[in-house]
Amino acid sequence: MQTYSNRRQFLGQTLGLAGGTFAVLQGQGQAADEPRPSQPKSAARQVSPGKNNGGGTVPLAPPDKQPPDLDVPDAPDRTLGWAIVGLGQLALEEIMPAFGGCKLSKPTALVSGHPDKARRVARAYGIAEDAIYSYENYDKLAEDKRVDVIYIVLPNSMHAEFTIRGLKAGKHVLCEKPMAGNVKEAEDMISASNTTGKRLGVAYRLHYEPLNRKVMYLCQERNFGAVKTFVSSNCQDVKAPNIRLSGTLKGGPLGDVGVYSINAARYVIGEEPVEVSAYMHEPSDDDRFREVPESVSFQMRYPSGALAHCDCSFGTAESRFYTVHCAKGTIGMDPAFSYRGLKLWVREGDAKGGDAAKSELLIPQVNHFTEEMDGFSDAVLHDKPILTPGSMGLADMRIIAAIEEAAKTGKSVPVNMV
Repeated sequence: MQTYSNRRQFLGQTLGLAGGTFAVLQGQGQAADEPRPSQPKSAARQVSPGKNNGGGTVPLAPPDKQPPDLDVPDAPDRTLGWAIVGLGQLALEEIMPAFGGCKLSKPTALVSGHPDKARRVARAYGIAEDAIYSYENYDKLAEDKRVDVIYIVLPNSMHAEFTIRGLKAGKHVLCEKPMAGNVKEAEDMISASNTTGKRLGVAYRLHYEPLNRKVMYLCQERNFGAVKTFVSSNCQDVKAPNIRLSGTLKGGPLGDVGVYSINAARYVIGEEPVEVSAYMHEPSDDDRFREVPESVSFQMRYPSGALAHCDCSFGTAESRFYTVHCAKGTIGMDPAFSYRGLKLWVREGDAKGGDAAKSELLIPQVNHFTEEMDGFSDAVLHDKPILTPGSMGLADMRIIAAIEEAAKTGKSVPVNMV
């Protein structure tokens, strides 16, 4: 068995990624910062005269003190005005601050049932007081030329109504996930988009996030061979009171956090499931879960034979990962679904033979909501496809419906995607 004197030698021998994504190039197991045996140590430290000791030919700073590859931004021809509907925790802690990094999107209106809070938010973000709306006069947005896009950040039970009203007001709409309370509502939302000619998207922010997009690429290109199984967990401990615990507001872990796993399985496997099975747990000794289940575990089978096992919960310690088992390697993210601090790793090689290596892929991270909103604005402004259209949300609603039926009946249920 081969041994290594230090970690650098080990990495030099073992670390490499399919497709040349990463490689550690070392000299035959020799550490990069050690001289070769035939080379005197004094020679390794000698400085070549003339080149870097003054009078050299390589400029050490740009002549005009500006890096030649400096990307100087231009002002966009047009930005889109956004109305944020619902000023809860997600809107105030994530979405509103994210506008600070946007180039194509700006907040120009607010819709809230709490006028005092809305006025404070408006002042903080420079939004005119006459651009504050209530749920009752929401339809007057049709007359507000400052608003091009509406972002629905309401309880799930309100998504369909306010999306459809927003589309009929002549605005494009981005709706938080899950898209709706049921399949029929999602279908009605898409029908309203088609009738009005306004764009409809669902806020699957991870499609705009570079680490998950890297996973999509690795799986589409089959860098590690065909995907065989997908394992995912998205769990958290939700304290009452919280709208996620209300059955009336269409809460519950499946639509709120389980949908991340459903959607990730799609962009990893590249197929729609044909059959699902599921179990739910509703503890009788925890009053939080008298209207929604605490935990849901579900399995999905795909046409290629790929399998997915996922679980979601509102009653456990936080867990937000997925693992993709491929024919020739493994891809994993942990955390995978959080707003920040995501980590992506890959493993390839033969563990039995001793040449398997696990490596982290270091990719610059972004604000998910900034990229999502500007991505939607870009699609509207330049007539591009929306990365996360209403049809994607509808597909997930159909899968959720099949999982709920499977859990209630205890039987495997085919997924009807039509």
